[in-house]
Amino acid sequence: MGWNVRTASNWIKSHAEPGPTHNCATYVRRAILAGGVNVPTTHNAKDYGPMLEHAGFRKIPATVPPQAGDVVVIQPYQGGHPAGHIALYDGQDWYSDFKQRDLWGGPGYRASKPAYQMYRKN
Repeated sequence: MGWNVRTASNWIKSHAEPGPTHNCATYVRRAILAGGVNVPTTHNAKDYGPMLEHAGFRKIPATVPPQAGDVVVIQPYQGGHPAGHIALYDGQDWYSDFKQRDLWGGPGYRASKPAYQMYRKN
């Protein structure tokens, strides 16, 4: 079974919580698994980059518009949660453990704009 963006997107949308639960990595990893790709587990969302690359995702520049199935790994910001954040784009919206307003997933990330990396699997 190959990477099925639609299945991954449907899984994350149907499992999204009403608001943040601080389990973004679990939700995104499970959505990717539902889409047919097994990503190894790591403790912090900020550390998922190498795991995604190991699973066949590749880095894409921030200047490239996101496509359905893209994943963003966001580093922590001063005063924020030290685990960082991860989210999956369904082609219209960003999802983690909840439906996000934008890529940032929260006011602290939005204000601080910490380093992030986007990943895509073709």
